[in-house]
Amino acid sequence: MEGKMKALMKKKPAPGAEWTQTDIPKLGARDVLVKIKATSICGTDLHIYHWDDWAKSRVKTPRIFGHEFCGDIVEVGELVSKVNVGDYVSGETHLADYNCFQCRIANAHICEHLKILGIDRNGSYAEYISLPENSCIQNDRRLPPKLATVQEPLGNAVHAVFAQPIAGNQVSIFGCGPIGLCAIQLCKVAGATNIFAVDQNEYRLKMAKSFGADYVINATTENAAKRILKETKRGVDVFLEMSGNEKALQQGFKSMRPGGNAAILGVFGKSVSLDVTNAVVFKQATVRGITGRRLFETWHKVKAFLRSGKVDLNQLVTHEFKLEEYGKAFALMTSGNCGKIVLYPK
Repeated sequence: MEGKMKALMKKKPAPGAEWTQTDIPKLGARDVLVKIKATSICGTDLHIYHWDDWAKSRVKTPRIFGHEFCGDIVEVGELVSKVNVGDYVSGETHLADYNCFQCRIANAHICEHLKILGIDRNGSYAEYISLPENSCIQNDRRLPPKLATVQEPLGNAVHAVFAQPIAGNQVSIFGCGPIGLCAIQLCKVAGATNIFAVDQNEYRLKMAKSFGADYVINATTENAAKRILKETKRGVDVFLEMSGNEKALQQGFKSMRPGGNAAILGVFGKSVSLDVTNAVVFKQATVRGITGRRLFETWHKVKAFLRSGKVDLNQLVTHEFKLEEYGKAFALMTSGNCGKIVLYPK
């Protein structure tokens, strides 16, 4: 497809972004072109928008960012065989080569030659996006675009939560952004006995309570580790770090029992300090880094949870904007007084 499209682009290595016009993406032989119905803001996009140390080290400009989306396929490359024009799809952000050692041992989400939409390849803050056919996720037409676009962060939560046993265990979740909120629902469904939700924002703590957290702790007014240790006597069995905050990381390990499991999903804007000797070694803690989703096992679980009705994303989306109103949307996201923010190209 020839022509121009509107897009939100990181044109230069500095805070902010520009609403601009650019070429509609060209397709490779195994690529598809998707007309975007909805796209949403992720914490990673916030790092890129504000241009913190992580973004400076990772993103090359100019770049259309954004990676959570859904839309209709309007064009396919000459060798595409798995999807068709007219299909309603979402996209897997992690683009693997499916040939390297990691891919061949079922770890495609950490492919040795991994490319990421919105970081290494132009993303979804635009009217159109191109991506490999292997990365297309078929959607049920009954799934509204505002929910179809937030399946990807639900997948992050599924990957993090089920990386260790949850049933019968006490769990702390530090960071009650959209992924943390999804994790609360998942832990509830999986049979956690107590869920401690920790954040600095009262808006999100109220959401955490409505999502099923047993205890909500405001880390600005209360020592989260002391409170959790008081309530549990020995510390939680599972610590989920979803904030990307250094203090949260430290408090999370302090409030986890010896022999506990930690899953770290939060992206930290800069290097952080952690007393590894006492937090990990002497506790004999099991620590897992979590990135993306397991391809494509996690997506099957996401779809199953949504079909069952046991996970409800409707209350997760709290605000909707036109994509060109990105300034308002990112300001709101920065404030933390929101759940998931969905953007519409038109």
